[in-house]
Amino acid sequence: MYEAKRSAAVLALHDGRAGNARQAEALARALDPVAWRGLTLQPQAPWRWAAPRVWPGAGHAFGSTFGTELGAPPRWAIGCGRQAALATRLMRARGAASVQILDPRLDPRLWDLVVVPTHDRLRGDNVISLLGSLNPVDDAWLAEGRAAFPTFAQLPAPRIALLIGGPTARTPWTTQALQGLCTSLIERVNALGGSVLATTSRRTPGEVGEFLHARLRDVPGLLWRGDSDGINPYAGLLGWADRIVCTADSSNLLSEACATSAPVTAAFADRVGGRLQQLPQALRDRGRLVDWDELFDAGPAIPLRETPRIAAQVRERLGELFPG
Repeated sequence: MYEAKRSAAVLALHDGRAGNARQAEALARALDPVAWRGLTLQPQAPWRWAAPRVWPGAGHAFGSTFGTELGAPPRWAIGCGRQAALATRLMRARGAASVQILDPRLDPRLWDLVVVPTHDRLRGDNVISLLGSLNPVDDAWLAEGRAAFPTFAQLPAPRIALLIGGPTARTPWTTQALQGLCTSLIERVNALGGSVLATTSRRTPGEVGEFLHARLRDVPGLLWRGDSDGINPYAGLLGWADRIVCTADSSNLLSEACATSAPVTAAFADRVGGRLQQLPQALRDRGRLVDWDELFDAGPAIPLRETPRIAAQVRERLGELFPG
């Protein structure tokens, strides 16, 4: 094995996509809250076309910053996504412990550990499965969210967080269907005297944002559609939510909502196709999803916290091989 000066840091590698960054950084932070660092990869041609396969000269695949890190690799290299799968392979060749999140579509034995959701078919001696996705949501994270947005405490209860992703091939919902859901939600909130804390994502159709802006104008709460609406209040939404309505198209959104103690309902869960349909059912079996007609009567739930469990398994399985 290649021997080099080793940094004590845990390095989270990703391509900058929000979902990939979220998972890699969450696991890195759980492994070492103090010494972890994040690195957004800058994939270069031609190597990015073949990732995670290793082509000659792959040490130059992600630019000079990555090259510097490769010269003094961390103890742990945590990656998420196809480009990061190449980066973690390269780090492993330099002596780092490599942990790849999501199926790299190659033999998992090319990494020290591979972490995949339970709905993925990948299995192996060095494969760890989790329910949903890795995320940073825990009691401290939620408390920070509440502290960052203290004015949300003044909103009338129940405070309903509405988390909207976007239709996908595996979860094809329509704008009309979402409008119907929101109309029902607003009617119920008005009847109860509560408030709505709504946020959209980059994948949300523009007409959905326009509809919400018009319909929520007279409802206590807020709507965040992007940077033009100010600081992203997402952590505050989860921290202060008494109830959560989340579209089922995003396993990350669902997992983070279920990491709180608030009752959660997954909108359009009946439309989820393929392997992803296993996730809503598994969350129901764990008592973390309720049906729409149960949402307003349900009590607090036990939070789903997979990240510390996975971090503990990583330490147990690789700690002796890569001592600090």
